[in-house]
Amino acid sequence: MNENSEEKCSIESGNYYFHYLIQNGVCYMTICERSYPRQFAFSYLEELAKEFSMSYGNEVEKRNLRPYAFVKFDTFMQKTKKVYQNTRTQHNLDRLNTELNEVANIMTKNLENVLWRGEGLEKMSSLSDQLRYESQKYKKSARDLNLQLLLRKYGPLVFIFVIIILVLYWRFWWY
Repeated sequence: MNENSEEKCSIESGNYYFHYLIQNGVCYMTICERSYPRQFAFSYLEELAKEFSMSYGNEVEKRNLRPYAFVKFDTFMQKTKKVYQNTRTQHNLDRLNTELNEVANIMTKNLENVLWRGEGLEKMSSLSDQLRYESQKYKKSARDLNLQLLLRKYGPLVFIFVIIILVLYWRFWWY
């Protein structure tokens, strides 16, 4: 196992499953019979990870750890193991129901977000259509304003030039 390994994984070996969880550089592992629910095994490992992180989180990164530095954690592991040994206990069923409710809530929020994004996409589409229409209108207005500016700037000169040409034409060609 290394940094690129799966965070949660179950490995089958005969009549047993090896379940492991990697969090914050620590690997938590348990061996369960094939009939033991996977969800309970990972719930057990997550509870161990949470408690270990709270108790020894800063000490894990130290380089000069002595063997069995966390032996005091065994008491918590044994107490927690007793709770999880009987899969039918009310505590485990309540925990599973809580986790299922949390998953249902997360899925509901995800669906609401997807629906909101759909509405947002429709709104963005209508706004982009409106922006395209407004930009075409602006382009036409800018072209008209440029033409008016050219007429105001060079119109009198062109008018005077045309009058002079007409006068010269009339004077030299008609007489």
